[in-house]
Amino acid sequence: MIDDILRYNKKFVADKAYEPFITSKFPNKKLAVLSCMDTRLTLLLPAALGLKNGDAKIIKNAGGIVMSPYDSVVRSMLVGVYELSVEEIMVVAHSDCGACHLSGHEMKELMVERGVTFDDIAAVQRDGIDPEEWLEGFHDTPAAVHRSVDMLVNHPLMPKDVTIRGFVIDSVTGALTEIL
Repeated sequence: MIDDILRYNKKFVADKAYEPFITSKFPNKKLAVLSCMDTRLTLLLPAALGLKNGDAKIIKNAGGIVMSPYDSVVRSMLVGVYELSVEEIMVVAHSDCGACHLSGHEMKELMVERGVTFDDIAAVQRDGIDPEEWLEGFHDTPAAVHRSVDMLVNHPLMPKDVTIRGFVIDSVTGALTEIL
């Protein structure tokens, strides 16, 4: 598949198909969006939010959540705010999210089935990470959004003038429900 993508990319560049996407690194709408990496949202999320290329910084991870106050999501948001003029942040989870059903215990079992050893898992634990807790999903999407928003709003390095709001998007229709 990657070789097919590389062949496509050569033609894309040769045909100058990139020209409609040229923009700056600064988000036109001064917006950052945290969302899930779910494939259903690849085109649906920006379309449902009325965003085009260059309008927003879009950060994606499994579940569209902030895991801890010092994870890569928070770092990305702070870079967006301080370096890229972001003034508003949307946390957008979605209906029928796979991360809502993740089990850290089951993930460990799947890893072992794929050849990860118990020694490898123990090494992660020696780094101070509980693999089951780290890999565990959430079980209440609105509550997970609320926790993520709360973590960003109350982060000691986040300026108080940044607007931060949370939503759940319907994975089929794109309808947004605000989580208060």
